[in-house]
Amino acid sequence: MSRNASLALGLDFGTESVRALLVDLTGREHASAAVKYKHGQIIHALPGSSEPLPHDYAFQHPIDWIDASAKAVRTALKQANADASSIVGIGVDFTSCTMLPALRDGTPLCLLEKFKDQPMAWPKLWKHHGAVTQTQRINELAAKRKEAWLPRYGGIIGLEWFFPKILETLEKAPAIYDAAEVWIEGGDWYVWQLVGGDASTLPRSTCMAGYKGMWNAQAGYPSEAFFKALHPKMTRVVADKMPGRHTAPGQCAGLLTEAMAKKMGLRAGIPVSAAIIDAHAGVPGAGVAEPDTLVLVMGTSSCHMLNSRVEKLVPGVAGVAYEGILPGYHGYETGQAAVGDAFDWFRQLAGQKDFKSLSEKAAALPAGAEGVLCMDWFNGCRTPLMDGTLRGAFTGLRLGHRSEHLYRALLEASGFGVKWIADLLTQGGVPVKRFVATGGLPHHNPLLVQIYADILGKEVLVHPSRQGPALGAAILGVLAAGKQAGFSNASAAIHAMARASIDHPDKARRPRIVKPDKQVAKAYKTLYQKYRSLGDAMNALPR
Repeated sequence: MSRNASLALGLDFGTESVRALLVDLTGREHASAAVKYKHGQIIHALPGSSEPLPHDYAFQHPIDWIDASAKAVRTALKQANADASSIVGIGVDFTSCTMLPALRDGTPLCLLEKFKDQPMAWPKLWKHHGAVTQTQRINELAAKRKEAWLPRYGGIIGLEWFFPKILETLEKAPAIYDAAEVWIEGGDWYVWQLVGGDASTLPRSTCMAGYKGMWNAQAGYPSEAFFKALHPKMTRVVADKMPGRHTAPGQCAGLLTEAMAKKMGLRAGIPVSAAIIDAHAGVPGAGVAEPDTLVLVMGTSSCHMLNSRVEKLVPGVAGVAYEGILPGYHGYETGQAAVGDAFDWFRQLAGQKDFKSLSEKAAALPAGAEGVLCMDWFNGCRTPLMDGTLRGAFTGLRLGHRSEHLYRALLEASGFGVKWIADLLTQGGVPVKRFVATGGLPHHNPLLVQIYADILGKEVLVHPSRQGPALGAAILGVLAAGKQAGFSNASAAIHAMARASIDHPDKARRPRIVKPDKQVAKAYKTLYQKYRSLGDAMNALPR
């Protein structure tokens, strides 16, 4: 590439690693580098400790976010033979709700000697499920008080969200709660480290606050009266422990500091966008700028995002926020709690080194896996039940069934879950007309996408980029740069940098269109009803 070309940097923070993507303003990808976190997911024991953690705990190390991203950026710059002066904007997407307690200078409490052995001092990963009872109490209290914000989240909030995790800390480790001067999303903390500044002006993402923190631009957070009724010590949690300013993704959160520029091999002063939830970044990254398209952001878990001209408060939908994803639209978030990680869990149980043999044998089986039916709630159910305590199951097993039968049933269950979400939206008055898949999983698992298309009875467009969220983050970085990047609005940037079409002059921007098999689709209509009946039965079991 020309060392003078303008590039955007997208940083995509996942569960296991961070990816740095360099893309030019026409959407051509120049380099991509992924670096795993040194400590990975902290799920067995805290660093330096042998004491086992509870099975539903999941943490990360905040220094991993800094070190891994710095290495990824330097590697990508080298791959692209790019000069640091070519970077015009930086965008960040991050898992959510991944959150942490910190001091007002930004120091995470887990890095303090006196708290390093305390689990509640560590950043709680999105999949941390320790706040079960706290979530129940928040939902019960909100319903009893008829809180106006509750219907915006389908009538129930999830245990992965911001305030359940704060309440969990208060009740399990009150000293940590007292010491916390700032409660903050991991993505916001990372952007704060990039741009610096006092805690009073730290940039909080309206996306993360709107979907995971019960906040909206008109009403703000839940009232002090609500928090007082929840727990007296939480009365002023927002006023005392959540400083900062709310900034939308694509808006400039600040400029890259000298210290972070030096660490990452960049120049100081680059505009940095406010953070966005990783799944939400997949929408612009999939080239979707229009409404009524369900974007399937598929990975370890899946989030399915949709922009609409209409606002409907649909029971079971994880959240709806005006301009929560793109300007001018109501953004809907739905999702499945176990997708790629469930497939990998089963692969390991089956004793397979990779998915090749399982996929080949599963593809040879008919729809319905010869009687095996799966309920894919192996990490709870996100949409529509928002219940992390639910369990998964395989039913209909006989001695003649083999691992490929269970694997196909698991893939089909994932597809049935997507159909349930699409039905939920359409029956609630929110149109769903198209399906676009993005993320690594649709490229790595073509059988899964075919099963999705057959179950939905609709075409599924697989966006050619394997880094949809990273590309979306890069686009937001361009928007943060403003006029110097040359785009007048978000739609123009998305169309220029991410639009995919079958007749695109750049072959790398041509999508794969997966069409449903009409006969198989017919068979899945009956099987889908059996899946729903199994879901009803599983939901009725005592927990």
